[in-house]
Amino acid sequence: MSTTIDIETLAWDKQNGLLPAIVQDATTLRVLMLGYMNKTSLAATLASGRVTFFSRSKQRLWMKGETSGHVLEVVSIAADCDADTLLVQAHPHGSTCHLERASCFADAPADGLMELDALIAQRASERPAGSYTTQLFESGIRRIAQKVGEEGVETALAAVVQDDAALLGEAADLFYHLTVLLRARGLSLTDAKRVLAARRG
Repeated sequence: MSTTIDIETLAWDKQNGLLPAIVQDATTLRVLMLGYMNKTSLAATLASGRVTFFSRSKQRLWMKGETSGHVLEVVSIAADCDADTLLVQAHPHGSTCHLERASCFADAPADGLMELDALIAQRASERPAGSYTTQLFESGIRRIAQKVGEEGVETALAAVVQDDAALLGEAADLFYHLTVLLRARGLSLTDAKRVLAARRG
């Protein structure tokens, strides 16, 4: 968990001892839900590594997923510029919404490439029968690398001699196979994004 939060310096007095806490999927960046924390629930969250709110309706601490098992595993917590709102990034274990949706906000946007990366990671772990991704993983690094090379060439050719739709289709194939290759090496798109971020400026 990454945080420099000092509980005592937050603006608890603004809203009767409660702070709104926006929870965001640490992988896809989709906003998952909004809850409220008091000092005790924030301390419990920091101690357990699982998002714990103060339930205004039940007037008690409430760990997300305490009944369903769909807990939110904390990655980081940060306060906004006024120290009166929290941004919690977490890994959801199951659906966040009680309607069995990923987010309480039905149309909350997410990073599509990171969703793809998460799905490919799941395929790498579970290896479902009949899945093309499973077939790729089982074919080995050399075959996956060969596919990336083929898709790279097809993308370049599409850029030169085909229309935009063909180029976009080939680019999507390239992104997919490159993501599989990274996962086959125990890496992820997040790792590649860190390298890009280090190159800024």
